[in-house]
Formats: sequence, C-alpha cells, structure tokens
Amino acid sequence: MDLLLNPNTNATPETESGTKPAFNTEFADDVKAGFAGSPKTLSSKYFYDGAGSKLFQQIMELPEYYPTRTEFSILKKQKAEIINFFNPSDFFHLVELGSGDGLKTKILLRQLLQAKARFEYIPVDISGDAINQLQSALSSELPDLKTVGFTGDYFKALHWLKRNKPGRKVVLFLGSNIGNFEDNGDLKFLQEIRKYLSPQDKILVGFDLQKDPRVIRQAYDDASGVTAAFNLNLLKRMNRELGANFEPEQFEHFTDYDPIAGVVKSYLVSKRNQTVTFSYLNHTVSFKAWEPIHTENSHKYSVDMIKELGRKSGFETEQLFTDEQHYFADVLFRVV
Repeated sequence: MDLLLNPNTNATPETESGTKPAFNTEFADDVKAGFAGSPKTLSSKYFYDGAGSKLFQQIMELPEYYPTRTEFSILKKQKAEIINFFNPSDFFHLVELGSGDGLKTKILLRQLLQAKARFEYIPVDISGDAINQLQSALSSELPDLKTVGFTGDYFKALHWLKRNKPGRKVVLFLGSNIGNFEDNGDLKFLQEIRKYLSPQDKILVGFDLQKDPRVIRQAYDDASGVTAAFNLNLLKRMNRELGANFEPEQFEHFTDYDPIAGVVKSYLVSKRNQTVTFSYLNHTVSFKAWEPIHTENSHKYSVDMIKELGRKSGFETEQLFTDEQHYFADVLFRVV
C-alpha cells in the first residue's frame, strides 16, 4: 500500500473526466499471467490509476497509517543534519527516483537553498504529468532552484545522468517503496542502482521498521475501510480498462502481518465460486470460493537487516535518521 511508482510500467491513469484510458497492453498481459498462476497474483503497481491515487491520498491521512506522516516528521525535524551529510558546499546532483508531487522532498530542497548548497535537483518519474506539475510548482515556490526533470524508467534516467551529468550524486528513494518488491527484489534494485554510482555518491532510502505487529496490521486494514476500497479498486480498474465483469461486492479485502518474515501480505478473496469474463481480451478466469488474489507484499526491516542489505548492495550505512518511536527510518548509504 506504499506509493510505488514502478519504473518499468507504462500504466496510463484514468483521466480526470472519467473517460476510458488508452488500452494498456502491459496491464492486460500481467493480468493474464498473474491469474494463470497459483496463487493468483496482481502487481501492486496497478493500484494507482486516477481513482486509486485519490484513495491513497485518503489513506495517508488516516490515523492508522503512520508511514507517510512519520517520514515527514523525520525530514522536518532533522533536515539540517540530513543535508550536512550531503556535503552541500561541493556541487552535486540531487536525483529523486519516483518524485511524485515532491511534498516531502521540498523540505530538503528548502533547507539546501537556505544553506546556499551548490546542487541541481533532478526529479525522475514515469509520469510526464507528475514531472510537469512538480516543475511548475517548484518554479513558483522555489524560483532559485535549479532543476531538470526526467520522465521514464529509473535506470534509463541513471544511465542518462551518468553520461550527461558527470559529477557527484545524491539519490533519494523516499517513502517505504523499497519494501514493496518481491523476495530479494530490494537487493536487486539497490545493486542495479549501485552500477550507475561512483565512490563519492550517496543514496537516502526510506525503510518502514519492524514494530508492534498490531500497529503494522492496522495501518494496512483501517477501521473505516479506505484501504479495502483501495484494494477493491483493482477490480473496478480491470472492469474499466479490460472490459471485465467483476462484482467487487463478491470479493473482500484481507491483510495480515507475519512478524517472523517481517512482511505484510494483502489479498482480495473471492466469496463464492465465480467466473469473470474479460471482454476486451476474449478471456475468462474462474475463482473458487475463498480463493485469494495476492495483491501486495510490504516488507518491514530491522536495523541489522538494513545494514546487511546495504552491504550486499555495495553500500556502507553512513547514518540512520529515525523518529522517537523508531517506526520509520531514512537511511543514508555511501558507495564503497
């Protein structure tokens, strides 16, 4: 349920007017492949169409959902210390992967400008609209900021930067998106990023920490049902974009946290035997009563796990910034 702007998707969100988006071949292929397996699966990257994004905004305001506000608090309270670790007197490129609306990043940007840091901000996002809106907002709010946006795949952006923007880099990967990858996906992701960085470079990554299992579970299954609606919107999206005839009321959202594995797993569970037709795909899928669709993993980390992940990825843990309750951490790694 963390806001993952997946670098490898070409998903087209529903327009504000509610008109049907262009047919998304990748979405269709992933649905067919995911529903052919056992258990059935559907990537969490498809949560974020227009309706899903609005629901996620509501989730972030829920009292149970601590990650966003906790990281925001960390950045706000420790912004001066954080930017000091960037060595702001020496020019660097501040590269953000999955910049979105840049709300949290603006805390660091303002602090860097106040400190008269020598840097250029390079937001990277798969959404051209997101980049355009962010740059428009920055030009108004922070007119002295030097910025160059990049629309597309994270690794294509890093490749372009390595060739066209030589010099020191500090990479941001905020939120708890690192925890949304499948098993060992976090390691592979950081190892791939490491290939594009040099020994003087750094990366700041957000991690959701292990804590009271009840606190974690409630964050992914709120009492008001917004998270359930967010998950069930996947069915509505397939109806809209793939011509499916899901009856969302015949599915229920279920989530649980395994404190041994340190992972939240979320599902949509069929309440009865049913067959769903995808008219745009000439395809049908059958569900047995109480059969689940696995929609998301969200991994939670201990400090030792974070340090080991960094070491295996070619980084050394330089500093860990956390909150008073130790719910969340923004961790600065340096290349070794």
